[in-house]
Amino acid sequence: MDKEAIADLIDAKHVQLISWLEQQPDESWTTGPEGKWTQGQQALHLLQSIKPLNDALSLPNFVLRYKFGKANRPVRDYNAIVKRYQERLVDAKGKTFKGSQNMKVPTLEDKKYILNRLQTESKKLQYKTKKISDKNLDSVILPHPLMGKMPVREIIMWTAYHVEHHTEIMQAKN
Repeated sequence: MDKEAIADLIDAKHVQLISWLEQQPDESWTTGPEGKWTQGQQALHLLQSIKPLNDALSLPNFVLRYKFGKANRPVRDYNAIVKRYQERLVDAKGKTFKGSQNMKVPTLEDKKYILNRLQTESKKLQYKTKKISDKNLDSVILPHPLMGKMPVREIIMWTAYHVEHHTEIMQAKN
């Protein structure tokens, strides 16, 4: 998938998520199914996953290469990444990334802020995706808590799918 297509996918998935969340009743933001995350927690989790990616992509590529190494395999396509993520989710048996464990329920007052931050971080990621060279997209790697080290191109495609995954979970529970 080329940079433009990835950036467009990031945009489409975030627009879909944010517009859906804005249309939901207020109580859905703070109250969820028994033992499951609320819409507010889902949105906060997505923000917690995109922010470190943008922060990492703000660093010089040589720093990332020094810290995490270089890719030692070809880049997987979008469908392969989705399939691998779904397999890893099954293996994880419901465990959550430590930054999202025991997450507080964001208040209704936090909703606008979280949605604005998500939109801003999405725009940042789109911009960074278009600006990074194809060589660096495919050779620079970053760690993913569930998937292991991934080339930047893959982790950005995964980010688009991650948003879709959580949007579908929330829509199914509505």
